[in-house]
Amino acid sequence: MIRVAVVILNWNGEKFLRKFFPEVVRSSPAGTEIIVADNGSNDGSLGYIRDTFPGIRIIDNQTNTGFASGYNKALKQVDADYYVLLNNDILVTSNWIPPVIDLMESDPTIAACQPKILSYAERNQFEYAGAAGGFIDRLGYPFCQGRIFQSIEEDTGQYDEPSEIFWATGACMFIRAELFHLFGGFDDDFFAHMEEIDLCWRLKNRDYRIMYCPGSAVYHVGGGSLPKRSSFKTYLNIRNNIFMLYKNLPDPRRRRVLFIRFFMDILASIKFLIDGGFKDFLAVFKAYASFYSSLNRNRKKRASLLQGRSSKIYKGYIVFDHYIKRKKKFTELRGRFT
Repeated sequence: MIRVAVVILNWNGEKFLRKFFPEVVRSSPAGTEIIVADNGSNDGSLGYIRDTFPGIRIIDNQTNTGFASGYNKALKQVDADYYVLLNNDILVTSNWIPPVIDLMESDPTIAACQPKILSYAERNQFEYAGAAGGFIDRLGYPFCQGRIFQSIEEDTGQYDEPSEIFWATGACMFIRAELFHLFGGFDDDFFAHMEEIDLCWRLKNRDYRIMYCPGSAVYHVGGGSLPKRSSFKTYLNIRNNIFMLYKNLPDPRRRRVLFIRFFMDILASIKFLIDGGFKDFLAVFKAYASFYSSLNRNRKKRASLLQGRSSKIYKGYIVFDHYIKRKKKFTELRGRFT
């Protein structure tokens, strides 16, 4: 019997647990272990689970050390063949687990997979955090099938075939437990944001595949822990993206990409300032300060990793193609991937 563990990392998410957790319990196949890993919540989250679902296992991390470290701590205590990392603000559907497990069981080189991620508010649209599977361009900018920056597509069945992708969303990631631990899990230093892309990249550099499974669909609220407009989120996204590029890109491409990205990020900071986002402007420089102060630690991490030419990287420049050439849909980019 295949052992599947659904692990929900929670931090002050009582309102989401009350709204969405009962459906997770109802819709998960018999034999699935469901676990709530709590990152030091001070609301009624744990009381709700204990009172309403006394049979559900709780892992209490005591403090909030972020998404990456929180999952790393919790999953060390979970024995399974597959982990399903599920956000607390997701509405699952009746048959959301079996299609993904079946796809992964069909090919041992598939390390991780995600379902179709749709918007909870607009059910016919893809959702920002994952959509129909993630990609990056040659400069490391992430985007998705169904979502390029803030341009989000309507789901009309255009991504209804299973496909190989570059990264699977951390909002609903299926991953082989053995590989999660073998590859060191998420990078604790990321705290939150892009840790799933970094892990998927490390897996791909070892010739494992990441897949999208449209036979499973879930509905995501988004912005549950950090608001969509947040200078801290800006800081994490820029800093972690640089961390990821430094660790995973092969030389000499790494130096060239980081050089270009520095100037691109300076331009982004100026745009933040023009738009009145002074805190976002400062966040860019804080991100680079953190990168340089962490250089020795990241150099050691890089030395322990394999770098290579991973597949499914977009050969173009997504910022240029989207904002200058006005490409709004992923289908307009097809045919330009390594």
